[in-house]
Amino acid sequence: MDFKLLGFVALLLLLLLLGSSCCGGQNLVPGYYKETCPAAEAIVRYNVEAAVVKRPRLAASLIRLHFHDCFVMGCDGSLLLDRKGQMQSEKDAFPNANSLHGFEVVDKIKSDLEQACPSTVSCADILAIAARDAVVLRGGPRWEVLVGRKDSLNASIDAANDLLPSPNSTLKELTDNFKQQGLGIKDLVALSGAHTLGKARCSSFNGRLHDLLKAQTNDKYQRHTTFLQTLSSICPKNDQELAPLDLQTPARFDNQYYLNILEGRGLLGSDDVLVSEKDGVVMGLVWAYALDEELFFREFAKSMIKMGNNNVLMGSQGEVRKDCRFVNIP
Repeated sequence: MDFKLLGFVALLLLLLLLGSSCCGGQNLVPGYYKETCPAAEAIVRYNVEAAVVKRPRLAASLIRLHFHDCFVMGCDGSLLLDRKGQMQSEKDAFPNANSLHGFEVVDKIKSDLEQACPSTVSCADILAIAARDAVVLRGGPRWEVLVGRKDSLNASIDAANDLLPSPNSTLKELTDNFKQQGLGIKDLVALSGAHTLGKARCSSFNGRLHDLLKAQTNDKYQRHTTFLQTLSSICPKNDQELAPLDLQTPARFDNQYYLNILEGRGLLGSDDVLVSEKDGVVMGLVWAYALDEELFFREFAKSMIKMGNNNVLMGSQGEVRKDCRFVNIP
């Protein structure tokens, strides 16, 4: 028996196995651009900071771009593609249309990176790094972003319509949705904490506001009076007005979100279901994060890394776009 030949075959099979699993996200690494673009993260950070100082709301917007990219076909930058020819843009999907912001920040980052190190840093990686930096700038945790993603060659408006969570989702719908992304209950509760930042249109929670106002008439303790008065003053008639997702500390990334929902002051229906449906595991996590901000920060960072590894393109898959809005011209 030729043991050398058997050893070679075993090594070849191992390499093939590793290669076939590389693009599920396990082989993203820190420092991927250390040699090819050492200033990459500094360029992203500088631009995110400049944008957030000028328009604080953009911190939440940049985090949301990363979420909405990863939940459709994986973290591949498909969200950034503009409509062109037969390809529709995910930006025009119902959950995204006239709702997402921050694309111009990504454009500026990409332009600066192309000057520093052309055709090197992917748009998908820009989204992942920018989301982390936005969290840090608002007082949240810092984590090491694993990089090495490639950009997709197409987008899917249908997948965006089907897979992005609705602001009125039930707990089961949220759980099933996150499961499709390879994320569990702990990830769902931790990542929901991103709603400590940002704003929502009145149209996305008017139904919940109506139900709360109706319930308030039968509440002799009038527990939510100030909360409801504030929302009613923001959303008297115009569905397009914006209200902070966290009325208590709207500009700071903290664990106030969990305290809010425990007190019945979650803005969206999908926030409220974490407590109103009284799931023991979910409620336990909500209480844990409400009582321990450091724990929330650790779990949020872990879940962001896990989500960021979702169905990424690597190696020969995809490309590094020169302009995040369009695929490269052959």
